[in-house]
Amino acid sequence: MTARRGRARAGITTVAAVALGLGLLLGGCHSGRNPQVRTVPGGSADQGKRAIEHFGCGSCHTIPGVKGANGLVGPPLIKFSRRGYIAGMLPNTANNLEHWIQDPQSVVRGNDMPNLGVSASQARDITAYLYTLG
Repeated sequence: MTARRGRARAGITTVAAVALGLGLLLGGCHSGRNPQVRTVPGGSADQGKRAIEHFGCGSCHTIPGVKGANGLVGPPLIKFSRRGYIAGMLPNTANNLEHWIQDPQSVVRGNDMPNLGVSASQARDITAYLYTLG
């Protein structure tokens, strides 16, 4: 009987340890909200959405909130503000994103994203819009 109780206690301890571990692991997750709100000084998300439509970004990307933006050539930009990297290599910062939007060929020569002649202010606005996607 004592050996059985010892195994039962060990089993309960194991279950408790697993539950605690899962609780700590899942505690780092957030329920649908971006804990870090990214702002773009001088950027306008409304103007960014219009610029995205003007440049036809939705012909290659799926972009929430932009009518007809359901392209499949480039990656979907769903929850973009949560991404760690741009183009798999640049840390996702406003400066890096603006640079990528303005001149993607200087970042990764020969990639599928063309230089579209986006101005610095348009890139800032597009960045502001993309950072609303969390």
